[in-house]
This record gives sequence, C-alpha cells and structure tokens, in this order.
Amino acid sequence: MLTRLAQLVTALAIACSLAVPQASAQPDFGPEYTQTQFGPMGPAGRDMLVKVRLAGLWEGPAGRLGLEKSANPLVKEAGRHLIDGHTELDAKVLELGRTLGVPLPTEASADQKGWIAEMTNAPAGSAEFDRVFANRLRAAHGGVYKFLAVVRTGTRNTLIRDFAKRCMEVVLDHIQVLEATGMVDFNDTEAIPLAALAAAPVTPSAAPTVPQAAPAVPRTRDIAQESGNSGSDAILGVLVMAAVVGGIYLWTGGRPRGSRSPRR
Repeated sequence: MLTRLAQLVTALAIACSLAVPQASAQPDFGPEYTQTQFGPMGPAGRDMLVKVRLAGLWEGPAGRLGLEKSANPLVKEAGRHLIDGHTELDAKVLELGRTLGVPLPTEASADQKGWIAEMTNAPAGSAEFDRVFANRLRAAHGGVYKFLAVVRTGTRNTLIRDFAKRCMEVVLDHIQVLEATGMVDFNDTEAIPLAALAAAPVTPSAAPTVPQAAPAVPRTRDIAQESGNSGSDAILGVLVMAAVVGGIYLWTGGRPRGSRSPRR
C-alpha cells in the first residue's frame, strides 16, 4: 500500500513539474549595464555615485568655512548640517564604489573649486560671505536633488535605490537650513530655475462626435500568447487527470471496481 501511495505522489509531482513554466532570465539592458547581486547597475547609478562623491569634496569644506568665517548663527548652523551630512554620505559612497566597482573622483571639479575660492576670498563676518555661501550651496543642492529623484525613480539596483533615498533626505535637509538663513536669492532664476508646469491630462468636454473606431483585432503575437497559455492549462489538466487515474489504478492493483476476491 505504501509503495502504491509513493508511486501516486511521484506521478503527480512529475505531472505538475512538466506543466509549470520556467522562470525567465533577467532582461538584458544593454552593454552599459552590469548585472550585480543587487540588480542591474547602469550609467545613472554610476553617475550618481560620482556626483555624490564630488558634492562631498566641496560641500564639506564649504560647511567648515561657514563655521569659521560667518558671524550669522543661522549660517553656522547650516555649516554644521553640511559637515555632518556629507561626512555620512562620503563614507557610504566610498563603500558603494568599492562594492559596485565604480571609480570615484579624489578632488573637486574646477567649478566647485571656484565656488570655494569665492567663499575663501569673501571677508570674514561679512554679509557678502553669507550670500555667497547660501546661494552657491542652495543652487547646487537644488540641481542634485532633482537628479537624485530621477535615479531613485528608475533604478533597478537596490543599493542605489536605498542610497538615493538617503541622499535625498540629506540634501533636502541642507536645502532647508540654507533657505532658513534668509540669504537665498530666489529672484535669481538662473541659479534656481522656476518650476515648470506639469502637463495636465486632457479632459474631453463637449467634444465633437468621432466615428466609432473599428473593433481592435488582436495581434498575432497576442493570439499566440493566449493560445500558449490556454494550451499550458489544458496540458496541466490532462497530466493531472492522467496521474490521478494512474494512481487509482495502482492503488487498486488493477482490479475492476466490482470485482471480488474468490471465495475459498
């Protein structure tokens, strides 16, 4: 009896395994992507790591200048936030660069060095320094925040997704403390561009009568796919039925239902 039960279970397992579709391989996103255990790593993810590293190379020193040169307590507070935030992000981006095999810069860009020079040359304790500090950093953070949002929305890599989220939190904090200084010039639309109006969905109202479109004809590929799906379901049903019938046959030892053992 136990042997027949085992044969029945085996038959059912084989039937089900034959009918279950195999998992598809990971899609190929192209030569610019590399597959990692955390998901595909593409150009945007690599660019994000480079930009975060570059930000740390000048915004951390800018924060220290804010503490050293400003007489405004709100600017000093912004400087502390910059130092703390970029200390955290810089350590993480260096770790991710090693993990994901992304080479990272070791010095700030020419533009960033120029902004640091502006702050260095501005008189200590002056409103000029505070204005340069607040406006240069606010403009840079605004551009980075938009870029991070795009990467966070589209990346398939879990490490990049989580890091982009944390970067957005830190950058938003920096934007808020810089704006709180009261020194940000929002009339400078080149440094802080005006927000574009999002395209609103078109709502039809009293539209002219349009001839009714012809019924959509399924494409050949869709028909083939539906046929393949229904075919798979049919095969699964047949195999399971066959397995059940075979199992019953094995269970009863091949005897007809009405047969009885001969009397002795």
